[in-house]
Amino acid sequence: MTQRVFITGGAGYIGTILCEQLLDAGYAVTALDNLRYGQAPLFHLCSNPNFEFFVGDARDESLIKRFVKEADVIIPLAAIVGAGACDKDPWATRSTNLEAVQLINKIRSPRQLIIYPNTNSGYGTKSGDQFCTEDSPLDPITLYGQTKVQAELELLDSPNAITLRLATVFGMSPRMRLDLLVNHFTYAATFDGYIVIFEKDFKRNYIHIRDIADCFNYCIQNSERMIGKPYNAGLDKANLSKAELAEKVKEYVPNFFIHYAEVGSDPDKRNYVVSNQRLREAGFEARRTLDDGIKELIKGYRMLGRGQFKNV
Repeated sequence: MTQRVFITGGAGYIGTILCEQLLDAGYAVTALDNLRYGQAPLFHLCSNPNFEFFVGDARDESLIKRFVKEADVIIPLAAIVGAGACDKDPWATRSTNLEAVQLINKIRSPRQLIIYPNTNSGYGTKSGDQFCTEDSPLDPITLYGQTKVQAELELLDSPNAITLRLATVFGMSPRMRLDLLVNHFTYAATFDGYIVIFEKDFKRNYIHIRDIADCFNYCIQNSERMIGKPYNAGLDKANLSKAELAEKVKEYVPNFFIHYAEVGSDPDKRNYVVSNQRLREAGFEARRTLDDGIKELIKGYRMLGRGQFKNV
């Protein structure tokens, strides 16, 4: 019997790729999204009889009860993402990032698997020279990190839950995001030809968006031996500083001018290297490299053409 996966935020940056790859893997997928950005990125999936899409809010209890009841697996992607976006609307952040997850957890039965995407920015301020493992203390310093961490901790106190602490994501998606570092640096190199970088030595871990989708699929298939634990999900060879990332982009856009200046600061104070050993020992390893992603992004950005308000 085909397993049904219910995804909130299914038309988002990760959700659009995840829906596609889970359908390709043979699952039935129900996606819910409020389409707050006016996007319509899932038209190409509508011919698939195993795909259902509904416009709605992840905080709507009547909708959530309806779709959770029919699901074997639940993946709550719906979220206000990033420190800046969360600070602009704290109420929406708490109700979406935390209370909507609590609602799902209250409604679902113990037999239903939930796989939750946390952020590894929950590790808070670190020195950048010591690996963060899943046993490292969680110390989120922004509302975004705090709501995501609280949701994770509550889920891990419940049965049949797996959490993934995602590295900074990169890669093309039908619902594209340009605020993510690799995507942003490559966009600046392609269209502007220069970038000004602050906190150039601050390090982060990175992961390709399709590796994330593959990881969710792997967790479903191997849930019995993975439940009850958090897993860092990133690319081991991609613990890079901002300066190292910019130089990597420059390898593919040689005329990219990089200037370092203390013109700002990261509200999450993200400066850490991450160990993905637990996930690797569980049998999954990210395989798409930064080089793969940068080349993919340059190809994708060609499709953007001229900006709406630009002549060139």
